[in-house]
This record gives sequence, C-alpha cells and structure tokens, in this order.
Amino acid sequence: MRGLLIAFEGLDQSGKQTQAERLRDVLVEEQRLVRLLSFPAYETAIGEEIGRALRGLRDYSSEVMQLLYVANRYEHKTLIDTERARGTILVCDRYLASSVAYGEAQGLDAGWLIDVQKRLPQPDLTFLLDIAPDVSARRKAQDRDRYERDLALLGRVRESYLRLARQYEWQVLDANRDRDLVAAEVASAVRRFLTSSAL
Repeated sequence: MRGLLIAFEGLDQSGKQTQAERLRDVLVEEQRLVRLLSFPAYETAIGEEIGRALRGLRDYSSEVMQLLYVANRYEHKTLIDTERARGTILVCDRYLASSVAYGEAQGLDAGWLIDVQKRLPQPDLTFLLDIAPDVSARRKAQDRDRYERDLALLGRVRESYLRLARQYEWQVLDANRDRDLVAAEVASAVRRFLTSSAL
C-alpha cells in the first residue's frame, strides 16, 4: 500500500490546521497510518529564520522569503518520501501552493515558483479552504504577521489560489461554513479518493 500526500491550502484563519487535524483523527479511527505536517516548519534552522522574518526581525525580499519557504519544504523531502514509501498518509497544513499563491500575489512569476518545487513530492489531493480576506482579519484580530495585516495582498493571494484550483482541479470548499460540515466533506472526498485509487 503506497502512501498519500494531502494538502490543505488557503488564507490564514481559513481552518487549515483544524481540518488537517480533523482528517488525521478520522483516518486514525479508520486504522490508517497517518502523519500530520505543517509548513512553515519552525523547528528547523530555516524555519526559525522564517519566523524571525515574519515577526519583522529580518527584511528579506519576496524572492528570498519564498526561497526560504521552499527550502523549508526540501528539508522534509526525505521524511515525506520515506513515510509515503511505508504507506503513511501525510496530511499537510500548507504545502507547495502557498509559495505560488503568496509569491504571485507579490509579483513573482508563478511558473518559477512551480518549477523550483518540482523535485518535491507532489500532492495527491489538495483542498482549498476558501474565505475572503476580511473574514481572515475578523478571525484573528491581534498578533497578525506581516502578511496577515495586508488585506490587499490577501485578496491577490485568494485570486491566485482560486486560479490554481481551477487549473489543477482541487477540491474547493467554502470555509465560511460550520467546521463540522467542512470536515464531513473533506472526509467524504478522501474516502472516495482512497476507494478509487484502491489504497
């Protein structure tokens, strides 16, 4: 049984962590081998530097920030490959598409952002949890990082995410709804995928 890589994408406060954890719990109950990953992974040296930049302690260009995010994922490439080989379902809170959406919103070339990540394991299934920027702002009124405070930027990020979703046929879910309804849709979609893939 080969493993699976599932990514949750969306704006900050769209419910990615909540839905990733809910899916993990469902799959564990169904006796699947599951591992939850979250990016950026702040526990690494590169992740620590990303954290400093997001808190305003570093002033990197958009290109450098996205390369840090990508490098942070490459730090986990061996882990992801190993886990998938042993049949683990990896559930990611953010993954490849976040660099494309946020980078494109800052004027970077989407093709470059996709190309620089081609050697990373690609997701089997991606969920876009869609909310408007003002909803993101209402859900977290304080301690917002440099991206979370820029609603115009978040609007462009959302547009990029929706374009990518159409292009790559992701599952787009209205994340304004009750989290239980969203979780049920996610679980149903994953079960269908597992059945159709005979995993």
